[in-house]
Amino acid sequence: MLETDLARKLLDFYLALGVDEAMGDSPLDRRRAEPLREAARPIADNHPPPLKPAPLNGPRLASSPPLDLAALSPDRGLADARSLAAGCLSIAALDAAIRSFNGCALKQTAMSTVVYDGTIEAPLLVIGEAPGGEEDRLGKPFVGPAGQMLDKMLGAIGLDRRHACITNMIYWRPPGNRKPTDAELALCLPFVERFISLMNPKIILLAGATPTQTLLGRTDGITKLRGRWFDWTDSSGVTIPMLPSYHPSYLLRSPGQKRDAWQDFLRLADRLDGFIQS
Repeated sequence: MLETDLARKLLDFYLALGVDEAMGDSPLDRRRAEPLREAARPIADNHPPPLKPAPLNGPRLASSPPLDLAALSPDRGLADARSLAAGCLSIAALDAAIRSFNGCALKQTAMSTVVYDGTIEAPLLVIGEAPGGEEDRLGKPFVGPAGQMLDKMLGAIGLDRRHACITNMIYWRPPGNRKPTDAELALCLPFVERFISLMNPKIILLAGATPTQTLLGRTDGITKLRGRWFDWTDSSGVTIPMLPSYHPSYLLRSPGQKRDAWQDFLRLADRLDGFIQS
């Protein structure tokens, strides 16, 4: 009984740290070099043995530079994000800038940088909160259960990812799928706003409270804001209508709200009428 209690407490400790999935039989520090995948292969006499990964308390390998803690300071990170975003003249350049950005600590624990999916020339931009487990593994937004729900909702009004571009407010998975902090949102916001300006969609669908409150600067809950049209204006004066609605993951937990979400998508379809080409 004592061992069972200790094991349960250890699992609770892991969950508190954001360790919610077992990806292998032994822990792996992803900031260090990956372990050799072919270590068990016989070694020819004329070849030296493969290098062993550095011990956890030993020096880092030359291929894995030490973590730049200064780059993770909020002030420097935000300044770098604004500078990088402002210098991008295309979505491709912005994608590369986001992937090179090291100012957000979430990148240190994530497997992938998840930027966008779909068609950047589409009239509709969907903005969610942050990548989850499936998104982190596959490197694409909205590919897990919530993504499947979103695809069904778009399909119900005759759309798919050819007619939409999908992104998030955060580009790296928060540990344990926790809600992003205000500081993390602030670091990614310059990239999100630049993405909107470069894509220049006809309409933006805000999936959930996090993108709605962050981009509209509102503190009201999503229940009060959903289904209403708001105008968002970029730095050059271009105005784009935004429609908040429930995040698909919330609908999976609260199916009783699907009726309201369906009304939101009907409003979206009406506003998109004339912009969609089959």
